[in-house]
Amino acid sequence: MNSIAQLLGDKAGFLLDFKNPKIPASRLHAPGPDVVDRLYSVSDRNNKVLSNLQRIIGHGRLANTGYLSILPVDQGIEHSAGASFAKNPDYFDAENIVRLAIEGGCNAVASTYGVLGAVARKYAHKIPFLVKINHNELLTYPNKADQIMFGTVKQAADMGAAAVGATIYFGSEQSGRQIVEVAQAFAQAHELGLVTVLWCYLRNNAFKKDKDYHVSADLTGQANHLGVTIQADIIKQKLPENNGGFKALNTGGSSYGKLDERIYTELTSDHPIDLCRYQVANCYMGRAGLINSGGESKGAGDLASAVTTAVINKRAGGMGLISGRKAFQRPMKEGVALLNGIQDVYLSNEITVA
Repeated sequence: MNSIAQLLGDKAGFLLDFKNPKIPASRLHAPGPDVVDRLYSVSDRNNKVLSNLQRIIGHGRLANTGYLSILPVDQGIEHSAGASFAKNPDYFDAENIVRLAIEGGCNAVASTYGVLGAVARKYAHKIPFLVKINHNELLTYPNKADQIMFGTVKQAADMGAAAVGATIYFGSEQSGRQIVEVAQAFAQAHELGLVTVLWCYLRNNAFKKDKDYHVSADLTGQANHLGVTIQADIIKQKLPENNGGFKALNTGGSSYGKLDERIYTELTSDHPIDLCRYQVANCYMGRAGLINSGGESKGAGDLASAVTTAVINKRAGGMGLISGRKAFQRPMKEGVALLNGIQDVYLSNEITVA
């Protein structure tokens, strides 16, 4: 706990002593060792989905806590391989991605069909695979933002995967098609017994105004709500950094979405735990788990940044962290230490849901 407080620095008291969230913890379905029995078994998921979900929750350093630490490495496509792996070329080799997740004590490793398929017979039974089924490729000129399918759910099942993941760019011109594609894929995944994880990202140039509302609590919260509507078992979302996206986009005579002022007065405050709590609320008050992303690597401060995100997520009622670039864009030993630092937050009994 002392190490965590030191990493939080002058934010330690602000985050660890926060006690009065706008949405009280009593309204939440918080993570815990019984999360599959308590939250998922009462749904329409079949036994095979429940079994794979329990397999993920029961793996790694966070086994049977109800919290998740996942290593995602799909950046070879999403951000281009050279830009992603130049800092550490070892990760051009698919096996090292899986090894990092294992040695880092993760619940699962999330990556592309190519990466996980290349080493599936060696590792699919040693750590749960989360196969990403769609991507935004950056070789089309000019670059465009559109998630397209790279394979099928059946391929993931045949590989021995425990889960599939997908991204929807909510707010983009292509979002309608993506919602239909992913909803159909997730329905098939559940039939085959696979857990579904949705990257609920926003993407529209209009969301950048006086600040970047791609990370506003109100817009990301609504993206989460759309994600759980198509039965994502787990929602991946960026940590909110501001609020008021709906209000900002309803200025100058434009009409966008629907809002209620109580979103900003009774359901949230400016505190980062309150902003993240609103994301959890939009995941059916935690019936679908919220995992926040670790963000890009910026060097020496990555551990402190990752631990800060983990503390906010846990205290908000989230289910864990999915952190990639901060871990793999450095030597493996350091990447393992960073992943373990994140996990220590969720293992600490002193850090509780606010």
